[in-house]
Amino acid sequence: MDCHCHSEGQSTCIELVPIFSSLTKEEMLEVAAIISNKTFQRNEWIYCAGDKGGKLYILRSGRVKISRINANGKEQVIRVVEPGDFMGELSLFSSSLLKDNAEALESSTLCIIEGEQLKELMKKYPSIAFKILEELSQRLERTENLIETINLYSVEQRLAQALIDMSANTTEVHLNMTKGDFASQLGMSHETLSRKLTAFQEEGLIEVKGHRKIIILDRAGLERIILN
Repeated sequence: MDCHCHSEGQSTCIELVPIFSSLTKEEMLEVAAIISNKTFQRNEWIYCAGDKGGKLYILRSGRVKISRINANGKEQVIRVVEPGDFMGELSLFSSSLLKDNAEALESSTLCIIEGEQLKELMKKYPSIAFKILEELSQRLERTENLIETINLYSVEQRLAQALIDMSANTTEVHLNMTKGDFASQLGMSHETLSRKLTAFQEEGLIEVKGHRKIIILDRAGLERIILN
């Protein structure tokens, strides 16, 4: 599909993103001057593994799935990007080609900054560089936790932990991705996820409502599964 460009809303995009939060209004306008906007339709690829990088993509609206495909053609979902988040940052500091795929899950508008221009901004405003490093550190920690979870815990423990984490202090989980992508993120097949959700429901731990909503009925029971 062809992407459609927009020339408005750069400052709005910047105000959404934590890495620019310490800038003054005037400095934000300076950043806005080097940003371009593109809208990608649902299921459209924003970039693919093997593409040349060197750009920072900031999600203004919509949702984007970041994934990798292994040698056997199996997809591993890394994360789902929400408005205000950014992607493509690793290619800014390396000459290697992109290793991830980015796919729009719905109509999504992205603000795009060329890497060389962003590096100049980082020299001028070191707070931007520190914010990017902070975000990269948090992502590295999440990735390491995910690897540990997949390697050390059973599918039941992984699912129970994910449901507790996603529900936070509420009793509801709203999936921001398909169940197939959710399963991939947890390192299991869609069929395994469906079986485990059904088992949890039969045990009175949860109630599955539709395709994207899960009600936590017994948080203590889920916590016991994690500890076993």
